[in-house]
Amino acid sequence: MKVTVITGASSGIGKSAAIQIAKRGIGVILTYGNNPQGGLETAAAIEKEGGTAVALQLDVGETGTFPAFRQSVVEVLRDIWQRDTFDYLVNNAGFAHASMLEDTTEETFDRLMRVLLKGPYFLTQRLLPLMEDGGAIVNTSSNSAAAYGLEPGYSAYATMKGGLNVLTRYMAKEFSMRGIRVNSISPGSTRTRISDDAFERFPEVIPALAAKTALGRVGEPDDIGAMIATLLSEESRWVTAQNIEVSGGYNL
Repeated sequence: MKVTVITGASSGIGKSAAIQIAKRGIGVILTYGNNPQGGLETAAAIEKEGGTAVALQLDVGETGTFPAFRQSVVEVLRDIWQRDTFDYLVNNAGFAHASMLEDTTEETFDRLMRVLLKGPYFLTQRLLPLMEDGGAIVNTSSNSAAAYGLEPGYSAYATMKGGLNVLTRYMAKEFSMRGIRVNSISPGSTRTRISDDAFERFPEVIPALAAKTALGRVGEPDDIGAMIATLLSEESRWVTAQNIEVSGGYNL
């Protein structure tokens, strides 16, 4: 059985992606940050459908924890799947923070950098020796890093996502010698728990976002999760180094 490691799968896009990956007959090692209940619920949802999943705690903003996490992955692969490698990696964990440039603190900037850019960089580096040749990686970016349709207040967040887009291309180049494909996806406005449940707290923003979206609604986690699962699959075997916007035509 093939196995995926996916970070940030306790809710939202990560949870959907983990479930949809598992429906394709792939084992899942998923991580949660400060929401252990959500991580366990995702694993339970996968197992209820006949899949196999293990939930592990990981703060992608703390690189010092990566060696211990790697060891946990090694043990889970051995104990659950009798393997010493895995096939796919999804760097999805993250958080959003909006503030105008003049109001952004160094602390906020550094936290965004550690979680959204440094974390995926060094977690991938740490796990790469455990990856099978011919596998695939998907990085979750954001359409806030696009060259158009910018919304004020996301200068720091989008800067990190823009860096992740560049990192995706370099990963694709360097890992191609092992047959590992690397792509990123850029969701638009998606109904998740991001920004402290902003969609729940400010439902009045939803009609305006839907009006700016060609397909007439905001995204749902399954819209994005399906694309992540597809990019990992054999169907996408000839796709690498791409950043694919998954936004229903936002600001089209």
